[in-house]
Amino acid sequence: MVTDGRVSEGDAMAIAIEASEAARGRTSPNPPVGAVVLDADGVVVGVGSTRPPGGAHAEIVALQRAGEKARGGTAVVTLEPCNHTGRTGPCSQALVEAGIARVVYAVSDPNPLARGGARTLEGAGVDVESGLGADAAEQGPLRAWLHKQRTGRPHITFKYAASLDGRSAAQDGTSQWITGPDARAHVHAQRAKLDAIIVGTGTVEADDPLLTARFPDGSNSPHQPVRVVVGERDIAASARIRNADAPTTFLRTRDPQVVIDALAEHTDVLLEGGPRLAGAFLAAGLVDRVVAYIAPVVLGAGSAAVENAGVGTISDAKRFSIESVAVLGSDVVVSAVPIREGAVREPDRLAEEK
Repeated sequence: MVTDGRVSEGDAMAIAIEASEAARGRTSPNPPVGAVVLDADGVVVGVGSTRPPGGAHAEIVALQRAGEKARGGTAVVTLEPCNHTGRTGPCSQALVEAGIARVVYAVSDPNPLARGGARTLEGAGVDVESGLGADAAEQGPLRAWLHKQRTGRPHITFKYAASLDGRSAAQDGTSQWITGPDARAHVHAQRAKLDAIIVGTGTVEADDPLLTARFPDGSNSPHQPVRVVVGERDIAASARIRNADAPTTFLRTRDPQVVIDALAEHTDVLLEGGPRLAGAFLAAGLVDRVVAYIAPVVLGAGSAAVENAGVGTISDAKRFSIESVAVLGSDVVVSAVPIREGAVREPDRLAEEK
């Protein structure tokens, strides 16, 4: 809440998370961090987000914008300030040198090469608090990066559009358009923040998709994820997915683990199907989130959104927990994450900053 130009630390964290979200798609393999600097009176004097690899981290951008007003102030950051030197210096030390008196961050850094910033700050006499806005940061812009750090593999979101009765195409194979323009614009906005999009050769053959991130006027977004075509069919030389609008990779395999291994350098990956490829990923336990766009229509027949997911009886059902439900025009978008037994393993080796 703004009062005489001042904001609370909670509102500053909301601004930092918004800046973090705006950086998604531009920072990989580094995390899309957001930072806000408040002066000694609690007024916002600098906002920053992580620049592309080799560029400044969020804290540095915010400090540069704040200048001398940072001295005696507070830094509010979505991720624990880093404590190591890669292409850039440690943000923890930069905060100390700028005279920051207090640092509030949402999520501790799981990377052993970078963590320890909080300890360095405290050792320099800076007041440090962690955990503010942690859920929003972890389930939002830092989700995929944190998953990659903790599991050693890309984060896979399975996205599909379907009718109320779970059909992704009509009986004659037509599927454009099940959902309305608001839902489609939302999909394109999300594509522009990804590292890669996976699609099966069957879908490419049936729909001839561009699989690019586009604005409502049809123009291309500045950032385009890699298009990854999976399957053993040959794709026609005239297929639109071969155009120069985005890079394209062809993987002659049906094995989801082979696909995951081939995308090891990526962090945030979208699986767009079709139904057999989606089923294979679900059966292999390699789907980390499902985003379903549901249209208020009934088709009665046609392709299901998922086939052969390894479920033979109700006790084998893949169960999910609903994260969010939102209305987009006449459609509904549901985000859900798997309910899994046991803890997520820690990776044996974590990638160094690039």
